[in-house]
Amino acid sequence: MGSVDWKTHQRLLILLWVLSFPGVFSFSELSFTLEPKDVAASHGEPVILDCQAQGESPISVRWRKNGVQLLQSGRLQVLSNGSLCISSSERSDEGFYQCLAHNRYGAILSQTSRLTISNELMFVTQPVSAEVRLGSVARFSCAVSASAVISWQLNQTSLPLDSDRITVLPNGVLQIHDVTMRDAGTYRCLATNLSSRVRSQEAELSIIPASGPRPLVKPLIIAGPQNISAALHQSVVLECLAEGNPRPLVSWSRADSKPIDVSGARVLGNGNLIISAVKAHHSGTYLCRATTPGTRNYSTAHGNLTVLVPPTLVEKPESQTRPRAGTARFSCQVEGTPVPRITWFKNGQLIHSNGRTKMYNNKLVITQIIPEDDAFYQCQAENSQGSVVSTSRLIVVLSEDRPSAPRNIHAETISSSAILLAWERPQYNADKVIAYSIHYMKSEGLNNEEYQAVIGNDTTNHIVDDLEPARNYTFYIVAYMPMGASGMSEQVTQHTLEDVPLRTPELSLTSRSPTNILVSWQPLPPKLSRGRVSAYRLSYRTATDEQLISVELPVPSENCTQYLLQGLQPDTIYLIRMSASTRVGWSQPSAWSSHRTPKTSSATVPPAPNLELEPVNCTSVTVRWHPASSDAVLQGYKLSFHPDGQSEDSVLQLPPHDHQHSITGLNPRVKYHVKLLAFSANGDGYQAHQTVNTPGCPSAPHRRLAALPSPDHIHATADSSSEVSLSWGRPAFSSGKPVSYSVRYGPVSPSDAAAVRYVQTSEQTVTVTGLRSNTRYEFAVRLHTDQMSSPWSASIYHRTLLEAPSSPPRSVRVSLIEEDTALVSWKQPDQPDLSVTHYTVLYASQSSWLAGEWKVLQREGTNTMALLEKLESGSVYLVKISASNQAGDGPFSSTVELRLTRRTHHSHAQKTAFIAGLYNIDEKSMSGIIAGVCIALSIIILCIFILLTKSTTRKSASSKMIGRVGNDVMQSGASSANQQQTENAEVLLPMTRTHFIDAKGGTNLMINHAGPIMSDAQSKRKKSSMFNNNQKSNGNKSKMEDPAGLYEVGKMVLRYEDEQSRVYCPLGESESSQTSGADSGHFSHDETETSSPNRSSDKSNDGETFSNECIASICAQISAEMPLRSPSHLQFTAL
Repeated sequence: MGSVDWKTHQRLLILLWVLSFPGVFSFSELSFTLEPKDVAASHGEPVILDCQAQGESPISVRWRKNGVQLLQSGRLQVLSNGSLCISSSERSDEGFYQCLAHNRYGAILSQTSRLTISNELMFVTQPVSAEVRLGSVARFSCAVSASAVISWQLNQTSLPLDSDRITVLPNGVLQIHDVTMRDAGTYRCLATNLSSRVRSQEAELSIIPASGPRPLVKPLIIAGPQNISAALHQSVVLECLAEGNPRPLVSWSRADSKPIDVSGARVLGNGNLIISAVKAHHSGTYLCRATTPGTRNYSTAHGNLTVLVPPTLVEKPESQTRPRAGTARFSCQVEGTPVPRITWFKNGQLIHSNGRTKMYNNKLVITQIIPEDDAFYQCQAENSQGSVVSTSRLIVVLSEDRPSAPRNIHAETISSSAILLAWERPQYNADKVIAYSIHYMKSEGLNNEEYQAVIGNDTTNHIVDDLEPARNYTFYIVAYMPMGASGMSEQVTQHTLEDVPLRTPELSLTSRSPTNILVSWQPLPPKLSRGRVSAYRLSYRTATDEQLISVELPVPSENCTQYLLQGLQPDTIYLIRMSASTRVGWSQPSAWSSHRTPKTSSATVPPAPNLELEPVNCTSVTVRWHPASSDAVLQGYKLSFHPDGQSEDSVLQLPPHDHQHSITGLNPRVKYHVKLLAFSANGDGYQAHQTVNTPGCPSAPHRRLAALPSPDHIHATADSSSEVSLSWGRPAFSSGKPVSYSVRYGPVSPSDAAAVRYVQTSEQTVTVTGLRSNTRYEFAVRLHTDQMSSPWSASIYHRTLLEAPSSPPRSVRVSLIEEDTALVSWKQPDQPDLSVTHYTVLYASQSSWLAGEWKVLQREGTNTMALLEKLESGSVYLVKISASNQAGDGPFSSTVELRLTRRTHHSHAQKTAFIAGLYNIDEKSMSGIIAGVCIALSIIILCIFILLTKSTTRKSASSKMIGRVGNDVMQSGASSANQQQTENAEVLLPMTRTHFIDAKGGTNLMINHAGPIMSDAQSKRKKSSMFNNNQKSNGNKSKMEDPAGLYEVGKMVLRYEDEQSRVYCPLGESESSQTSGADSGHFSHDETETSSPNRSSDKSNDGETFSNECIASICAQISAEMPLRSPSHLQFTAL
């Protein structure tokens, strides 16, 4: 008994030694710190694809495009840090790019980056003319080839959207409910983005007048939800437009009875379902139901939503250290929709299967390792939504004095699942052998998985069991010693015996007439047939009769997959089952399947469709069918399904043009019955009946035993947007030796799956720093002691805290696209890994800005364009934008100014030509414009110089005119004015009536005949009269505004009028005031962002001294040089 226990213990130690060679904590010889990402650029725009690698120098970086090495040229250059620069992008530059980093340890490939060059917008769908009845609904659709803002026009003017009757969906569909005669006309859609703006063809909407009261009409769905495939986090529109009298109520549900996620869903218009930022759990079939209020009259439509998910790594390949002649296994498990395709690379080169290297079930197995196998191995998973790459390293340990290979291998079949192997010991160093490793795999097929069994050195035979019946297997043996392994022995092949079939085929039952049933099935796979099937046996009876009828069907070939039962009774339930046999014997019969033959009828009904069932995963099945040839006009299909042994569920009605449907929400490892029939005006057709078994859901891979247990009770806490604290418990084992820990962490995001980092510590807590905000990270811990390592612990996942935007949106541009409409575009803030939930657009005219009144628009975080509509001509608009997320609001961008000219009456053709010209100004035209502006400025400067030279002759005339104004003024202010130094003061009379004139040769003193343009509220609040003799008469005077006379904060303006003149001086803002250098009245960006309506009032007291000095100085000059004029008055007012 003791010897048996010792042998068992010895074999266990050998197994642990062979399978658990010490791993490598981390491989820092070569890795990427920055990898290229998907880029979309305009034609001619420069593009930079990032790529930075770290490791032992020297490191060389090369680039590949669509898998082929990319050669440098004048436009394509590799920068010193490894990034690729395309100076001027062209259409031919589109494709998939990867960078390859190489040093003396090997080479690694980056993730794949897709470069897309944006093209001019093209219409995929254009509106079509329609004719509808008065009071019903109308619908137009419009779609373009790229992302754009879509708006609609009626009779070539913007369509007002202020009515609940009119709805424009984000996908470009226009819906009009309760159509009136005013809705008649020509409709067209406009699509706008940064590169172009296009108009669709016009569609005529004709209204048929009502001849009387509208009759009651059952609900009818005009446009139902379509089958949609949407990328992750994209917004999806499920349309449901219904009409009827009275107007029907629209409701939504899921076919799998799961609740609709209301947190990300909303209803737009009269029943359209909008799902923002779809996720994987949003996939499914959605049902739209239109019901007449207060009745049971309803109509339904359905559409399938498939959320496309980029690949994510569930299990990453781990780096390994293996001896020469050993075996290395790398596993790479991924998820994604569609199912990702896995490719393996060695030092950046594609791996192909050969005698020693096998790829199967997302695994890479290398047997009989040689020194040349020491390299970097990468698993790349790709689908239509992106790619992900994970890197591992294989280190080969060399040893001397290896034993020779085992000799004279012999194999003998014992049963259908077992084979006996026997061999002789190696010829050399046989006394040093401590274990044997038996390797075997299926002989037929490619990329078959290799299995391994380890036994002790005390025997030279072994029974390999758990094999498949009727299969050929190939075997070889390797001897192990403490310093390494021997070479491969010679290979032998042996065949297992046949056995009875493990299961029978799934049956499909269809009636072609009331007196027959067509029974069809698919051949059994070899794993279930366990040999060649020689015959099938069909048994059937009625549900009320115990008499059993059997038919034995020999199998001359694999094409024998159907049989027609004839001479049956109409409208009768039949029970049918099947058995299969090999040369060994018959299998157990299948469960009974039921089928009712059709009733006898003189009417012609549709025949049964040809039905095909395919399990997609453990919870869903795809149903496909092809209609049989018939003269009947199909009105639709009826589909039902239910688990085996349960009653039928509700019947799902499908439109006649559908030939595929997805059944979701099923249970794994359950047999389901699926029934389908077509129906016409004559009634239901013949039914197709088939069964399908859902597979089991994949479970987590089984981990091998290890010498040390893994750390447990791992806990993570996010301290900030860049730090996470980890703590864990030390596993219970008796070793008193010191231990250390390795912490592995990396982002879960597919694009950063290769950015795995390691931290070493001897404590049971660690703070991981340098993380990205709002990013989900994966953490795992392993233990080290005395040159032994535990496996990695189970991974835990934690997300860093969200960080609010710290910078404003970039590249804010405002373009006038119509007389009263502007397009605002911007780019996401320049902040890595920033999540933006929405953007806030503020815009206002100058008059509204002075009053602190901004108009607010909000757009979703995925939208970077907005339309500003109903703008006033002749106004100057200020626009600024900020980004926001759940953590807070970011700063506003610099203010952008848009000046609208006064609306003139031009022909429509001239307007169209002008708007089109906005998108076609080339460099030569711009140079001409700049030259013209420079010439105009030169002429203006010359005119000002001439005016200044003639100021002496005008001075006396001006003094006489102004002197008549200030009789009353001089009486009240002469004493204070005489105390000021006014010898150098000089006042010039304006020569024009509509422009400001600098009265001090470059200072802030400005003159205008009508004064500054101010709102009524500001005039009342800021006007301070120094002289109140004629206040009552001045209060009734009408105010004049010069639209060209814009002013800036902090300027002093002297205004002359026949009855009243006012001089404006700054209050509290002298040299420190923020003003624009030009006299045109434009507002600076800084001023627009920081000013507020209350700002000037807050500083009024500080500037009182300066204001009084300014008033006194000017008044003294006026009293000294000008005669008085009693009807006129001077007033000083601060801007």
